[in-house]
Amino acid sequence: MSFRSSLSPVSKARLRRAYIGLSSPTAKLRSKPDFLVVGAQRCGTTSLFRALEQHQEVARPTLNKGINYFDINYHRGERWYRAHFPFAFTARRLANQEKPKVIFEASGYYMFHPLAAQRIANDLPNVKIVAMLRDPVERAYSAWKHESARGFDHMSFEEAVARETERTAGERERMIADPTYQSSAYRHHSYTARGHYSTQLRTFYDRLPASNIHVVYSESFFMNPEQEFGRLAEFLGISSSRNISFDRHNARPSGPMPGQTRAVLTKMYETEADKLEELVGRRPPWFVSASDLSAP
Repeated sequence: MSFRSSLSPVSKARLRRAYIGLSSPTAKLRSKPDFLVVGAQRCGTTSLFRALEQHQEVARPTLNKGINYFDINYHRGERWYRAHFPFAFTARRLANQEKPKVIFEASGYYMFHPLAAQRIANDLPNVKIVAMLRDPVERAYSAWKHESARGFDHMSFEEAVARETERTAGERERMIADPTYQSSAYRHHSYTARGHYSTQLRTFYDRLPASNIHVVYSESFFMNPEQEFGRLAEFLGISSSRNISFDRHNARPSGPMPGQTRAVLTKMYETEADKLEELVGRRPPWFVSASDLSAP
C-alpha cells in the first residue's frame, strides 16, 4: 500500500490544501498537462490511470488522480491548477535518454460537464484528449451503485432511472447560465444521460483537432490490455512498455440488473453505437440491439 492510499479522506484533503498552498507560488515553473483523461465516469478510468502512471515516460499529478479543475474548480485559477503538477525541469527530464516525460491528469467529470470542453480548448489548445467508454447500460448501473455507496442516492435503481429527468431538470441550463453554479443532481444523478457519449464527445471534436482525440473502449481494454495500451501509447507518442501491470480498480460487484430495466436502457441507447462509429471510426464492442434481446 502506498502512503497516499493509506491516508483517510480527511487527511488527504488536508494534505492537498497544504501542498497546494506551498506550491502555488512556484506555479509558473510547473508543467501543464500534455493529455487529459476526461472520462467517462465508471468506465475504467482509474484502471487506465494506474497503468499510465507505471510508464517511465509518463508523469502523473503530484497528489490526486483527478484535479477537477475544468469542471468544479475552474474559479481557482491557473496558478492553483498548475500547482498540482511537478516542476517542469523535473517532469521534462529525459525518461529514457530520448523522450521527455508527458504529463497528464484524469478527471471523469470533464466529459459530462457542459463547460469543461470549451475551457480545456481555451486554456490547453494543443492538449490531447483520452476518453474511455463502456457499455452505457452497465455504466448507468455501476454509477448508481457508486453514488448509493457514497450516500448520494437512496432510491432504487429503477426509481432513479425513472425520475432522472425530473431530478435533473434545468440543471444543465443553469450551469451554463451561471458558471459558478455547481449542481449536485446533475453530477450525481445523471445515470442515463452520461451514457450518451457521442453528444459529449462532439463538444471536444468541435473544439479540438480530431487527431488529438483518442477513444478507448473499456471492454476491449480489459479483454486485451496490452494491445489497447499499445494503441494509446502510439497516440501519445510514448513507447509501448511491456513492464506494466494491468489490474481492475474501483469495481463494485453486486447482483444482476433487473431485466426490465436493462431492456429499457438498451432500447434507449440503440442508436448510440451508430453515432459513435461515425464519430470515432470504430464500432463499440458492447453494442447489442433491443431486437437481439428478444430473439429466441
